[in-house]
Amino acid sequence: MKFAWLCSHESYQPEDLVEQAVAAERAGFDAVLGSDHFHPWVDDTSAAGFVWSWLGAVAVKTSDVLLGTAVTCPLFHYHPALVAQMAATTDRLSGGRLLLGVGTGEALNERPMGFPFPGYGERQARMQEALEIMHRMFAGEKVTFHGEYYTTETAKLYSPPAGAVPVLMAAGGPKSAAFAGTHADGLITSVKDPADTVAKVIAPYRKAASEAGKEHLVLATRWTVLADGPDRAWQALSSMRGLRAPGRLEATDPMELRIKADEMDRAEVLASYTVAADAQGLIDAYRPLVTDVGADIVSIQVMSEDPMATIEVIGKEVLPELRKLTG
Repeated sequence: MKFAWLCSHESYQPEDLVEQAVAAERAGFDAVLGSDHFHPWVDDTSAAGFVWSWLGAVAVKTSDVLLGTAVTCPLFHYHPALVAQMAATTDRLSGGRLLLGVGTGEALNERPMGFPFPGYGERQARMQEALEIMHRMFAGEKVTFHGEYYTTETAKLYSPPAGAVPVLMAAGGPKSAAFAGTHADGLITSVKDPADTVAKVIAPYRKAASEAGKEHLVLATRWTVLADGPDRAWQALSSMRGLRAPGRLEATDPMELRIKADEMDRAEVLASYTVAADAQGLIDAYRPLVTDVGADIVSIQVMSEDPMATIEVIGKEVLPELRKLTG
């Protein structure tokens, strides 16, 4: 089992996240992930760097950690062939350390650039075409493809990846999980209730992957807030508070989400996250992802007032205890 640190591009500027990635490798993490957003969740205490430029910088600043996106949307403002090229280049720069995490996206990242954001049915159909194009290009093919949504003409990676690039797809329900098992190389899922996630997401994924003759690869995540008391927790959560605002799936302007989030009861917003007061609280929060979910990669996603100190504490106190649980 591997442990990843998520670098939140909605929360910190890219130069600061490079330092987080370096610190995470030094602290003993096995992987570093980066979120991919054009717009953040609020407009006042936020950021939105370009994750692919950042990954190139992290590739040359680190030597061992796996690198990944959590997640990129290859459906609208990125053409899937372009995502294949971005991923292949990053894989080369990192010496073959890339995991490509993909998802069906959010309006927040597409509509600001004039792209539509249709319902999930169309987005899943687009994802099927996108995955075929990317897998074929990673395999070295010269791809001519005429689908309902995408077209390529003799598209080929002349700077191919250093090795195999696993494509993991984000899923939160049984249909999307089964789709990931059939069409992707792995699953990314966010865990609230471990038993519910196993039954409704991981089990359908594993069943579909087995039927497709594929190996299983599960990356499980959980958002936590490290803070002593609700006031400090709200401060630590500031840049992500719009994530729980109503209408987030349709919003294009982070200002709207910030206004809606600040109209909500703070206790209600905080209740949707796991709040930990100390290192033991973080151990308790992530223990089920190790023992119950049985993920191959556990992504530790922590909002705090001092992320660099948090990374150090996790490296010294949390990761050793979680690794003991893996046997």
